[in-house]
Amino acid sequence: MTKHIRPFSPEVRERAVRMVLEHQGEHDTQYGAIRSIAAKIGCSGETLRNWVRQAERDKGVRAGPTTDERERIKALERENRELRQANEILRKASAYFALAELDRRSRT
Repeated sequence: MTKHIRPFSPEVRERAVRMVLEHQGEHDTQYGAIRSIAAKIGCSGETLRNWVRQAERDKGVRAGPTTDERERIKALERENRELRQANEILRKASAYFALAELDRRSRT
């Protein structure tokens, strides 16, 4: 899995989102404000649009999982993956020892 580099601090993200929300009335569309502010802070319009959309979800303005919910889902998926791996290891070990026991019994 590729790790994403996050060059912008949470403070910069919050400020950029706040700027979009404050200045969107000066533009024809919200995306116009996003493009203008993205150019000023040095990120892509799509990146800033994602930040704005997530901020709207966190505030309950837009449907979808909040940041906390997304983190919780990610943690649960990781735990689920680890438990599946542990179960697979136990299943293989159980089969190995069952065969070893059968082999031992057949020799006596």
